[in-house]
Amino acid sequence: MTRDWRALPPVNSLWEATANPARAYPVLSGESQADVVIVGAGYTGLSAAHHIAKSGLSPVVLEANRPGWGASGRNGGVITAKFRLSFREVDAAHGRAMAKRMYEIAHESTDMVEELVSEFGIANANLSRTGQVKAAHSETTLRAAIDEANWMTREMGSAAVRVLDKEGVREETGSDIFVGGVLNPGSGGIHPLNYLRGLADGVAGRGVPIFQESPVVKLRRDKDGIVAETPQGAVRAKQAIIATNSYSDLTAATAHMQRTLIPFRSAMVATEKLPRNLAGKLMPTGRTYTETKRMMRWFRMVDNRVIFGGRGAFGKQDSQAAFDALRKAMVGIFPDLADIPLEYRWSGLVAMTLDSVPHIGRLDDRTLVSMGYNGAGVAMSSLMGRYLAALVRGETPDVGLLDVRRMKTIPFYPLREPAVRVVAGWYQFLDAIGR
Repeated sequence: MTRDWRALPPVNSLWEATANPARAYPVLSGESQADVVIVGAGYTGLSAAHHIAKSGLSPVVLEANRPGWGASGRNGGVITAKFRLSFREVDAAHGRAMAKRMYEIAHESTDMVEELVSEFGIANANLSRTGQVKAAHSETTLRAAIDEANWMTREMGSAAVRVLDKEGVREETGSDIFVGGVLNPGSGGIHPLNYLRGLADGVAGRGVPIFQESPVVKLRRDKDGIVAETPQGAVRAKQAIIATNSYSDLTAATAHMQRTLIPFRSAMVATEKLPRNLAGKLMPTGRTYTETKRMMRWFRMVDNRVIFGGRGAFGKQDSQAAFDALRKAMVGIFPDLADIPLEYRWSGLVAMTLDSVPHIGRLDDRTLVSMGYNGAGVAMSSLMGRYLAALVRGETPDVGLLDVRRMKTIPFYPLREPAVRVVAGWYQFLDAIGR
């Protein structure tokens, strides 16, 4: 069953409120020709369009709503060189060579964000790479975080991490509930919607057609390639790229991809601007922060506001209960925020996969796909555009475990939502008892 893309509510996010005005792109009308038609104007689709155009080919981008409406405009703006599956787990299951290749891909992804911001001059993306602190809520999780960091340094040649004691994390966060933590260099933060709009403007400025409010309602093969049909037009192309991620069910043309994903709603809140003395006390270094709990919370300071997000919001739309739970968790970490009102509340869908990694590749001789970023998509989706362009050119880049041939469909798909609730509830219980 698909969702009605015309009836979906607006997003009440900090990013929407503070982004540069959105450029209006035309609605597709009539028939167009291209080498590649790209379904979805998020990071994946726009990066793919950029790299394909650099190859001398002609892409066209079709977006059901407007660029950045989906996950690319709803995320927390955190950039990390990781997968949900740890490199240590990759090493144990697939060997050292695969672990090192995945490590290379992860770090290439964060570099790609920096490269695109520089190439298109997206200064208002406010990209920073000041690092991320993993804050431990128990001695057990602190030992595990330190052990993982030491393994990464020893076996992957990772840049040296810094172990923080309780006082060190207090200085970093302004909170005294953590027992210690690990500071990882290279991670960072970004204004995700300004980044997305900068990509769209840059790509369009180089002659790539982008059409908004042009949902692809049908993808069909013809004798010369593939045709992407919209309510008012069509694009005939040699190849098509599906870049719709967790919003694949907006139309029937891409809904079949949703059976490979477990949509998990991620909710975020942002406070009003803090008084100057309080803003200087909380997260003064400008880094991003995560907890070690299974139902991870993350937080950062943006423009003297605390942004606080996490998994565990259920249902197809925003949930007041989820926002209330986030506020309670935020005040638990930062009691000084108890009387600070929230100004923004929003959520979006994270695309989880069964094997905890994204997938990219050819579905057939005319159709390619990249999706399933498992909550680390800002950087990884930006990189996948480069790999999609290589595949379009007929190359075979080494994508490690991301090869689409490894992608599995979700068993008992109609039961996915209650299953997610059960798993999340179990994780919340374990977190509550300190396991």
